[in-house]
Amino acid sequence: MQVVVCYDIVEDKRRARIVKHLKGYLEHVQKSVFEGDLDDARLHWMKMGIQGRINMETDTVRIYRLCARCTPLTEIIGLGVYVEGRDKDKII
Repeated sequence: MQVVVCYDIVEDKRRARIVKHLKGYLEHVQKSVFEGDLDDARLHWMKMGIQGRINMETDTVRIYRLCARCTPLTEIIGLGVYVEGRDKDKII
């Protein structure tokens, strides 16, 4: 499934840990946004890692799942990269 993850992490050290963790699963497309394809198992492990790295009282991580019909409707205005999956080429 196509997943978009965005975050608002208060502390720099925690933010760096989240970025490093998410880079193991998704493409970093904006300062606080990642996206890509994940199966259910990888999504589960990604979420578990997020929960262990954030402060649940001050930080926010949002995970959006895009349906197969919605993914092709994604638009980028300005500089950006379309992410079509980790094994596929990026279109610029």
